[in-house]
Amino acid sequence: MNKQSKQELVVQMHDRLTRAKAVFLADFRGMSVGQATNLRNELRSASVEYKVFKNTLLDLAAEGTDVECIRPHLAGPTAIAISYDDPVSAAKVLNKFAKDPTGKFVLKAGVLSGKLLDLKQIQALADLPSREVLIGKMLGSMQAPATNFVGVLAALPGSLVRVLDAIRVQKTTH
Repeated sequence: MNKQSKQELVVQMHDRLTRAKAVFLADFRGMSVGQATNLRNELRSASVEYKVFKNTLLDLAAEGTDVECIRPHLAGPTAIAISYDDPVSAAKVLNKFAKDPTGKFVLKAGVLSGKLLDLKQIQALADLPSREVLIGKMLGSMQAPATNFVGVLAALPGSLVRVLDAIRVQKTTH
């Protein structure tokens, strides 16, 4: 690969890293072709870009981005997973493969919104509910006050009728 091609790759990766919401690094040594294919397919279905990239080029591409803090983790064979939308789904897929008892896929580090994540933090991110579930919960909690308010408003005319009826009964007995 000539110098011009490498420079173009660095520029393209720099653009990707700039747009990324989350980036994860992993060591993939020893994975079989089948395992690697399964990983790529699951990541693709989660809208995550997965690439094996030279550390020196990735180091150059990370310069000046929010993911610059990954640079110390660029050693040995490195695969990079880039999430532009939902970091939780990316973390879930990667964490699932990292838990494989063969131990051939090892997460190194991650970056979420410019903050370096260690393995425990990536695990915690993977344990979060999916984006759709969180949105559903948020909408439900936003809808609850409106529902309660409507219930109160619906109860007011009934209460008024009962009070007026009680007053009527009281006046007719006196």
